[in-house]
Amino acid sequence: MRSGLKPLVFLISFLLVLTGCHSARKTSSASQKADEFLITTVAFYNLENLFDTEDDPNKFDESSPIMEISEGEREAIYQKKVANMAKVIADIGTEVTGMPPAVIGVCEIENFKVLQDLVNDKHLSAYDYGIIHYNSPDARSIDVALLYQKNLFRPSYSKAHELILFSETDSGKRKYTRDQLHVKGKLDGEDMHFIVNHWPSRSGGEKRSRPFRVEAARLTKTLKDSIQIQNPYAKLMIMGDFNDGPYNESIKEVLEGKAHADDVNLTDLYNPFEKLYKKGVGSIAWMDTWDLFDMMLVTKPLINTENYSTYRLYQAHIFNPFYLQNPKGRFKGYPYRAFADGGFTGGYSDHFPVYLYLIKKKPILAK
Repeated sequence: MRSGLKPLVFLISFLLVLTGCHSARKTSSASQKADEFLITTVAFYNLENLFDTEDDPNKFDESSPIMEISEGEREAIYQKKVANMAKVIADIGTEVTGMPPAVIGVCEIENFKVLQDLVNDKHLSAYDYGIIHYNSPDARSIDVALLYQKNLFRPSYSKAHELILFSETDSGKRKYTRDQLHVKGKLDGEDMHFIVNHWPSRSGGEKRSRPFRVEAARLTKTLKDSIQIQNPYAKLMIMGDFNDGPYNESIKEVLEGKAHADDVNLTDLYNPFEKLYKKGVGSIAWMDTWDLFDMMLVTKPLINTENYSTYRLYQAHIFNPFYLQNPKGRFKGYPYRAFADGGFTGGYSDHFPVYLYLIKKKPILAK
């Protein structure tokens, strides 16, 4: 373990022994000590084709898996899919905070309507989630979005940034893909930036599609740099399904994601998920191989452990409880995807969610 995070690891180890919720119970002097801290969760989840049952004549959404279901069964399956996604979100991070994520980026959603249905589901409705979403030019109508608990995060700015790509192998035609979403706001009163991504897929092969993800990384870096020009100490989280791992050119060379906190300079990015990948942990599985395409990278002010008066990163996790794992067959243990072989499996997503715990001291109130 690098020395820079040792004080924080000790602190959190102490706290996690004491409490499994957002605020520890005041039953002893030790728990009163833990009650001085706030712990919150920020997450990202690929919702695997969360599409409604209506055919948009202006989009190629008829290729979505739910449209392959017989028309009489679509609505019931759609409702089950929404409920499944809502249950997962409701469970992320609760073992420590006692509540769902304060902020969660999502991708592979069709439109604002499916997000409304998601946050209004019985698993999430009590948490009063807000939605930040823009329609992207993606040919299949796949978008990204940010969900947030309104009493914990207050957005002040948001913008969708278009990723313009051209295909070198298809007569230079425009390749329409997802936007990158930048949101700024106050998390528990503290300025925070989020960039939500869903980079181009590996359709056609990793090598052939690689330049598209490199371009996506360049756009993300441009957004990061512009934020840091205005404020080098900005707290920024870059999250997404990158369709690349922490070892790929897009993440390692363009974004310059660092695996060790001690190597991170002021305007660098720390990628805590690289350590998980090196331990053999993944968010997706394919051809008997695990990979880690879903990640969250953070700027140095979020890993500065000199004090905890404002939010600091503790740990990065992959949310992979047994119910999210395929229960049987050849793909046992893989993410339990929702759609396969033209039908609905009863599962969830072909990706596991990823999340971070943040911690800070509670403000001392004047008597």
